[in-house]
Amino acid sequence: MRRAGTLLAIGLVALGLPVATAPATAAPGGSGDPSTPAYSQTRHLTRTIVFDGQPIEVDARDVTVTASRTTELRGRERIDITWSGAHPSGGRAASPYGELGMLQEYPVVILQCRGVDDPTLPADQQLAPETCWTSSRIQRTQSMDASQAVWRHDAFGTEADLADKSGLVPLPAECNDPPTFSTHTTAFRAANGTVHTSCTAETMAPEAAVGAAFPPAELAAFTDADGNGSAKFEVRSDVENESLGCSDTVACSVVVIPIEGISCVDDDRECSKAGRFEPGASNYANDGVDLSVSPQLWWSPSNWRNRFSIPLDFGLAPDACDVLDSRPPTGFYGSELMAQASLQWSPAYCLDKKRFKFQHNKMPDAAGFNLAETGGGAAAFVSSEHEATGDPMAYAPTAVTGFSIAYVIDRPDNAGEYGSLRLNARLLAKLLTQSYVGSERGRTHPGMSQNPASINLDPEFQRLNPGLDVVPREAGATLLSLSESSDVLETLTSYIAQDADAMDFVKGKPDPWGMRINPSYRKIELPTPEWPLLDDYVAPSSLECYQQNPAPYFTQIAAPVTSLRKIAEAVLDAWPNVQTKCDRATSSDPWKIGRVDRQGVGTRFMLGLVSTGDAERLGLDQAELETAGRTYVGPTASAMARALRLAEAPEDGDTPFTLDMRSVVRAHGYPGTMIVYTAARTANLPEEDAAQVAEFVRISTTEGQHVGYGNGELPAGYLPITRSGVTAPLWKQAQSVATAISEQKGTTPDAGDGTGGGTGDGTGSGTGGGLGPGSVTTVDGTGAVPSSGTDTSDAGDGTGDEDSGEDGKGGKDGDGGKGDKGGEASGSADPVAMPPTDAVAAPVTARLLPQLLVLVLVSALLANVIRLRNLRRRRS
Repeated sequence: MRRAGTLLAIGLVALGLPVATAPATAAPGGSGDPSTPAYSQTRHLTRTIVFDGQPIEVDARDVTVTASRTTELRGRERIDITWSGAHPSGGRAASPYGELGMLQEYPVVILQCRGVDDPTLPADQQLAPETCWTSSRIQRTQSMDASQAVWRHDAFGTEADLADKSGLVPLPAECNDPPTFSTHTTAFRAANGTVHTSCTAETMAPEAAVGAAFPPAELAAFTDADGNGSAKFEVRSDVENESLGCSDTVACSVVVIPIEGISCVDDDRECSKAGRFEPGASNYANDGVDLSVSPQLWWSPSNWRNRFSIPLDFGLAPDACDVLDSRPPTGFYGSELMAQASLQWSPAYCLDKKRFKFQHNKMPDAAGFNLAETGGGAAAFVSSEHEATGDPMAYAPTAVTGFSIAYVIDRPDNAGEYGSLRLNARLLAKLLTQSYVGSERGRTHPGMSQNPASINLDPEFQRLNPGLDVVPREAGATLLSLSESSDVLETLTSYIAQDADAMDFVKGKPDPWGMRINPSYRKIELPTPEWPLLDDYVAPSSLECYQQNPAPYFTQIAAPVTSLRKIAEAVLDAWPNVQTKCDRATSSDPWKIGRVDRQGVGTRFMLGLVSTGDAERLGLDQAELETAGRTYVGPTASAMARALRLAEAPEDGDTPFTLDMRSVVRAHGYPGTMIVYTAARTANLPEEDAAQVAEFVRISTTEGQHVGYGNGELPAGYLPITRSGVTAPLWKQAQSVATAISEQKGTTPDAGDGTGGGTGDGTGSGTGGGLGPGSVTTVDGTGAVPSSGTDTSDAGDGTGDEDSGEDGKGGKDGDGGKGDKGGEASGSADPVAMPPTDAVAAPVTARLLPQLLVLVLVSALLANVIRLRNLRRRRS
C-alpha cells in the first residue's frame, strides 16, 4: 500500500496537481464591518480526478463568501463581495470583466442571475445557468475538437451533458456549428421568455451588443496566494438590463462561483490538468490556459454545484410613483444633491394616499429657486441664499450632504485599485484651470511648456500619493466637472479661494516645482458658481484628423457635463469625457472627433466632481481633502459634523446658515459639507401648496432622517438632522420655517397692485402658471420648464378664477391653476358673471385719424414720383 501511495503521489505531481491535505477553517471576511455582513456562507468545495482507475480528491477547501448589502438595491449600485479560502488564481488578466477575464486560471466568477435557489418555487423562478447574464459569446458557447472538450468528462454531468452536442440542442443554422466538433451552448432565457441562442455575437441578447450602453458587469476575479479576494460588483435592474429583468417584483441573485476545476469521471488527461500558471502570475499576453480550470466553464456541473447564491432585493424603480400613483405631482425644483434622498423619499409620499405626491425635478439651484419664487413650482432645493425679487422666501434645512472628488485609479502592475487618494486646494486649482498640458499637443501652449502632462506626473501630487504610475494621460489632466451654474461649484471654489497657496498659484505665482497657471485663467475671480471655459488655444497637429477638426484643445480635455450623476457614472465606468478621439467609418469619410474609449482595468485614472450621495450609492472611492496642519479628511459623518459645529444660525431664523470655509478647514471639518434647504414662499403661495410644502419639511426632518435604504429613509452620503446634537439648530429652524410656510403671513414688498401671487383681485396664478411642477424629471441646464401636457382647452382666458374663495385668493385660476394639479377646480365654486364689454373711443383720435390717413397717401405718392424720375435719369 505504501508503494501504491507513493506511485499515486508521483503521478499527481507529474500532472501538476496538488496532493489534498486536511482543509483549514477559513475565517469569514467582508468590507466595512466584517462582523455584520448582509450575507455570509461557508461551503466545503472539492475536486476529484481519476488516476489509475481510482477517483482521487486532489483539492478540498472551505470557502467563505460575504456580501455587504442584499436589500433595497438600486440599478448600478455596487456591493462588496469578499471571499477567503479559495484556490489561488494564476494567469491574472489585465481586466476581469466580460470576455477579457476568460484567459485566467482558478478565478472567482461573479454573475447576476434571474431567480433564486429555492426548489419550492416554480421552475421559471429558480436559478439556472440559462438565467445568468454574460456579455459575450465565449462565456456561453464552446465548440472544439472532442479531445479538448473537457466538459464531456465532468463527473457530475448527466448523460445529456456529456453528449457530443449539449446545452441547446439542436442548434439553429445561424450558429454554423461544425458537425465534427463537440459543442455546448448555454442559451440565455430573457425575462420575457425570449431565448437568445448566444452562439454568435448576433444571437446574444440586445444589451450584450457591441458598443452597448453599459460595460460588462460580470467578472472573473483574482484570488491572492492566501486564498483571499474581493470585488465591487455592480447590480443592474430592468432599467439598465431589460432582458435580465431584475426588479422589486422579479427576484434575482448574485452568483459567486469559485473555480476549483472540473471533477473528472474518467482519466482524460485534458480534464485532469491543473493549470499552466503559478499562483499570482499574470497573463497580460493573453496566452492560453487550461480549460479545465478556466472561467469559461462556469456553467459546467462541477463548477455550478459550487456556487454561492446571494438573493437580492431591489427597491422600487425610479419611475414607480408615476406608475403606481395617477395623481398629479407637486414639483420641488433644484439641487441635484438631493437626488438620492428624493429617490427613497418619493415612495413614502406617493404610496400613502393621505399624503401628496412629491416629485423632485433636478436642475441648477438658481433655476429651481426662480421657479419657486415666481410661482412655477411649489418649492426649491438650494444650498445657499438666492436673491428674492418678489414674495418673501424662507429656507428650511432639509439635508446635510455635500460634494466629493470621486476617482478610479489603478495601482501599477495590476495590483488593484488605489484606495487612499489625497488632494489639496492647489491641485484642484491646477485641474480646474486646465494647467496640465494633457499631451505633447498641449505643450506648445504659451506659458505652459514646462508643466506636467497630467496630475500623476506632478511632484506635488506624487508627494501626497506615492507609488502610482507615471504614464501621461489626457484624462489625468482634468477634473470632470459641471458645465452649468451650481452651488456645488460655489463651494468647491470657496475651498480653493480660502487657501493661500492655491490663490498664489491662481494669481500667477509658480508652485515650488515651477508649474504655472494656464494664462487664460490667471487672476480668475473666486469663488464662482459657474466655471468658465476660457482657453481657446487650438493645438497644432500634423494629423489629418485634427487639421479637419480644429478646436480648442483644453476645452476638449475638460469637456464638462450637465449633471453630477453623469459624472458619477463616468467614473464608475472609467470612461473619461475627453473629446479627442479620431474616428471615421471608412477611409474615404471625413474624420470626426469624439469621446475617448473606456479605460482598461489596470490603467484607469480618472477624477470627477460628484455628490456624496451618488458616490455612496455607486460605491465610488472618494478623495480626502487637505485641512489645517496638512491633515486630510474624507466625507465621513464625523468630518461633516465637525464642519456643522461652525455653522452660524441666521438672526432672522429663515435664511441659510453661514458656514465659513476657512473656519471649516481650521477645524478639520470636511470642506465639501453642504446644507440643502427647502426654499418656499411665505406669502401668496396657494393654500394647498403651502400645506404640502410644510408637510414635506416636517416629514423629511423627522422620519426622513432615519438612516437606511428603505422607502422614506435617509441613504448613505447624508448626515442625519436630529433634535439634539450638532444638527439640532437645523432641525429647529426647519420646524419654524414649516410653520411660516403653512401660515403664509409673510409680507410682500410693494404689494397691492393686483399682480402678485393670487391675492387682491384674483389675477395671480397658482404655483403652476400653466408650466406644471413635476413636468421636468431630469437635469435641464437651461432651467426651462416644458408644458405639463395638461389639457387647457377649456381653461378660459387666464384671468378668471374657478375658485375665487371669499378672500379673493386665486387658488385655481383660469389658465389651469397649478400645473401640477392638472387644472382641477373645486366643485363648490359658483361661476363668476363678467360685465359686458363696451366700445371705447377717444374724441381726439376720431378727429386725427382721417388726417393721418391723407398724410400717408400723399407721402406714398411723392415717393413713387421721385422713384420714377430717378429711373428716367438712369436710362438717359
